[in-house]
Amino acid sequence: MAGSTDLLSAAPIPAGPPLWLLAELTYQCPLHCVFCYNPTRHAQVTDELTTAQWVDVMTQARNLGAAQLGFSGGEPLLRDDLEELVQEAHRLGYYTNLITSGVGLTPVRAQKLKDAGLDHVQLSFQDSTRELNDFLSHTRTFDLKQRVAKLIKAHDWPMVMNCVLHRHNLPHVRKIIDMAVALEAEYLELANTQYYGWAWVNRDHLMPTREELAVAEAEVNAFRAEQDAKTEGHKTRVLFVVPDYFEERPKACMNGWGAVFLSIAPDGLAMPCHNARDLPGLQLPNVKDVSVADIWQRSNAFNTYRGDAWMKPTCRSCDERHKDFGGCRCQAFLLTGDAAETDPVCSKSAHHEKVVAVVRDAPRRRNIPIVFRSDAESKALHEPPRSAPAAVAAPQGGAFTASGGRAP
Repeated sequence: MAGSTDLLSAAPIPAGPPLWLLAELTYQCPLHCVFCYNPTRHAQVTDELTTAQWVDVMTQARNLGAAQLGFSGGEPLLRDDLEELVQEAHRLGYYTNLITSGVGLTPVRAQKLKDAGLDHVQLSFQDSTRELNDFLSHTRTFDLKQRVAKLIKAHDWPMVMNCVLHRHNLPHVRKIIDMAVALEAEYLELANTQYYGWAWVNRDHLMPTREELAVAEAEVNAFRAEQDAKTEGHKTRVLFVVPDYFEERPKACMNGWGAVFLSIAPDGLAMPCHNARDLPGLQLPNVKDVSVADIWQRSNAFNTYRGDAWMKPTCRSCDERHKDFGGCRCQAFLLTGDAAETDPVCSKSAHHEKVVAVVRDAPRRRNIPIVFRSDAESKALHEPPRSAPAAVAAPQGGAFTASGGRAP
């Protein structure tokens, strides 16, 4: 495979294997979620890897030690070669996970994926109510997701139900939990919104108050206590991911840059995290041009924020630097303009007040339009405007209707 020497480091930093490989098969998606982590420039990504190229990537990564493989997107079920890719991943020895909205998972495809060796399914919901679920995704998919959940259980797959939390559905946390229990999910991931991609565009509409978050977390803890007291019957484990903006210390993003996680975008771009393609100046290698081994071990992009030599004094002098690895590089860039800065979530950061201000000021900035993820909106955000598009202002108090919104 041809290499690009200007992308490779002369002094790479030693790293273990990429244990977790995320295959973002496509950025195409039938949903239009306002908090989608896909890049807002997704409409510019059109040259998807072929089946053979994906198989080659999986083989190379497996040879490096990758053990778990997630098929994601967009919506991976839009790829008609998904079953073939799952089968090859199973043959290679991966533990495979399908991360899906459920759209496209018919009984026929479910059986084909089961026969191909798929190990696990993560199904997303937007809320426990049809109205809000369908508004936030700008689709009518709530009933479909209920059917897909039953289909997943009928095929004896372990099911993780995922629901992204924000100010609109935080009051429904207990109902979301009850829905997961009724659907017999093994795990419910209540993932508070991380403000990248489309969520960054809509952050003022999505940002809860500290009080709203505290009430929701109390509901989760009460349910956990109930589960711990159960001596028989089905138990659903609930994971509650606190939003960074309400913490005093940053998360260990991806367990460290280029430490265990390797994401391959639909066009073959290799990334140390989902949103790295948005960092300016970072020359990300592509699997079409550079071997996975060189990407992981030698590329400048994967070595840039490995270790602690890159850190500025605030991080480099901190006793917790090997615990949180300086936090999130994408978050640092979005809030300070410099990806090498200390993550502003950290109270030690000189920019911590910017995080405080975002949370504090969000309520008075909600008269701006809420933007649904779509190709049209992607182009509108990143191409010279021709005319002002119609907009949708999210109603106050979360009183949404599924018929409202900007046309996808």
